[in-house]
Amino acid sequence: MTELAGLLRIRVAVEAPQHSGLSGPLDYLSERALAPGSLVRVPLGRRELMGIVWPGESEGQVEASMLRPILAELEGLQPLSAAWCQLLEFAASYYQRSIGELALAVLPPQLRELDSAQLRARLKKLDKFLATPADASAPAPARPTLNPAQQQVLDELDALLNAARDRAPAPVLLYGITGSGKTEVYLRAAEHALAQGRQVLVLVPEINLTPQLEARFAERFGGLQADGAAGHRIVSLHSALTPAQRLRNWLAAHMGEADLVLGTRLAVFASMPRLGLIVVDEEHDPSYKQQDGARYSARDLAIYRAHQEKIPVILGSATPSLESWQKANEGRYKRLLLPGRIGGGALPRVRLFDMKRLPLSKGVTTALTAPLLEALRQRLARGEQSLIFLNRRGYAPVLHCAECNWKSDCPHCSAWRVFHKGDRTLRCHHCGFTERVPSACPTCGNQDIAPLGRGTERLEEQLQEQLPGARVLRIDADSSKHKGELEAQLAAVHSGEVDILVGTQMVTKGHDFRRITLVAAVNPDGALFSSDFRAPERLFALLMQAGGRAGRDAEAAARSEMWVQTWHPEHALYKSLQSHDFEAFAKSQLAERESAGLPPFAHLALLRAEARTVEAALGFLKAASAFAQALPEARGTLIYPAIPMSVARVANVERLQMLVEAGSRGDLQRLLWHWMPELHLLKREHKGVLRWAVDVDPLAI
Repeated sequence: MTELAGLLRIRVAVEAPQHSGLSGPLDYLSERALAPGSLVRVPLGRRELMGIVWPGESEGQVEASMLRPILAELEGLQPLSAAWCQLLEFAASYYQRSIGELALAVLPPQLRELDSAQLRARLKKLDKFLATPADASAPAPARPTLNPAQQQVLDELDALLNAARDRAPAPVLLYGITGSGKTEVYLRAAEHALAQGRQVLVLVPEINLTPQLEARFAERFGGLQADGAAGHRIVSLHSALTPAQRLRNWLAAHMGEADLVLGTRLAVFASMPRLGLIVVDEEHDPSYKQQDGARYSARDLAIYRAHQEKIPVILGSATPSLESWQKANEGRYKRLLLPGRIGGGALPRVRLFDMKRLPLSKGVTTALTAPLLEALRQRLARGEQSLIFLNRRGYAPVLHCAECNWKSDCPHCSAWRVFHKGDRTLRCHHCGFTERVPSACPTCGNQDIAPLGRGTERLEEQLQEQLPGARVLRIDADSSKHKGELEAQLAAVHSGEVDILVGTQMVTKGHDFRRITLVAAVNPDGALFSSDFRAPERLFALLMQAGGRAGRDAEAAARSEMWVQTWHPEHALYKSLQSHDFEAFAKSQLAERESAGLPPFAHLALLRAEARTVEAALGFLKAASAFAQALPEARGTLIYPAIPMSVARVANVERLQMLVEAGSRGDLQRLLWHWMPELHLLKREHKGVLRWAVDVDPLAI
């Protein structure tokens, strides 16, 4: 902050348009000193918008007469902390976005629209909310007894929580098989952090897991505590909240009134002045990686934030990401183990059903084989539940005409439109283009057009036909899109009102279904031969998670099974799955990655370009490649030729990508830092390019 003729020159982070090339804070004038982290309203061009007073001294040489004054300060809110600003500055730098763009994007949208008077009104509402605890009188439930493995893990976590804050503890990789009691470890570790007067941040990969985990934490911490103290305040942060709820919960966390914050990836940026512990549940899940805008990894930022604030971070998973596993192998992460299920129950027996042994006949046999139907009947007779997992929603992937070979392609994308029988529509899951199902083939007029392939909707219908009387429930993005539907469906499963649950990956993660004794994976082979090198890792994790829904009740564990219907039962991935041997799978995958020079033994970035024509996108990427390869910083990096993305056209926009590979993270970051200004200039020269973006550490290639 510099004084100029009675006015102070301050740095303000604003949400400048990406094409402007402005990456750092801008200079403004203020009549009085403002604390870093304060929210202000400033002019930018012809607009007036929210900004954040940013720490540090101005670096530019712009004359004071050229600077504009701030318009107003948002009064009544304590400034964002220096640690929060440092987290945002690191994230913006690492993921190659402007500081203002990222910092303003992660604040609640309503906060960016308020003036001081409106903020005071919101804070009064918050006071009323905080003055009425949810259930302060209900006693906290009795805590379950820890088994020896849980106790050992908790003792080690306690040592980290009680250690002096002179240096950052190593991240903890909590590797526990499904049903081993990881959630109880999270609860106990949170309890110990809360006892120290600290706040706890718990991240989950999916919105549908947040209410479930919130209920577990509320049951443990929301009621009257054993020492007679009132319960702790728990709030959630995720995109399913209304704007008013999101602002209220964010304010509660920012003011230190919320003790526990549970949320999805965006919650990693929650302002928490007393933060003492971070938990990342299912740390391997790809949902932690943002896929548009600032493509950040919430898991990686949680690790950085814990290191920065010198607090423990727990990364929990039954199938850790290979990056985390390798860091634990190298001793950079502390690996703690939960090798057995609670109550001593066994993991489900995995049966690989060889589809090549089936008699060649038409009908439902390719999904619901006769042996699988018989296994389902046995579960029905015993009053047990079954789960059929198929990671494809809709009725069928495509409609097909046998006469002229027409298929229901999307006119705007290089993808098929999916047939949804419930509302008789053809729907593109990429651009959203929807039409009623035609009564005849649009090409030849043949009225005998039929579904090709199978989605969860069709599987549900076939189960009802084959097993009349069975109570079948489908849970996927289509069946649970309205508010409250998912919670009601999960409650029906837990209460035993459902015999067979059909679902996508939504139902395979984190749910504690006590009555399920059979899980069947239908047609999972597609990922075995994907061009994406991470596809086997994702498939193995998904199948291990799905299998983990079976036999969670110790009494039923011995008769629990997982069926995998595959055309390739001899594949090494399925052999590791059959023996529940994640370590063997990880070892073989890491050996392959190391020999091929792939992550975690190399570091990648993708430059993506979107244009109305392939030629425009290709011209931009070729020019970008030529510039980068001429830079001295390109030594030690490899820039591959541009290629179309897996879905090359979406909503009539052509999409191409170019991969950059480096042996070290530092080499990659140096190249990107020198490359970014030129990319902004190239965009102005190549008028046909609509958008471009850099994705650091991409998950999908």
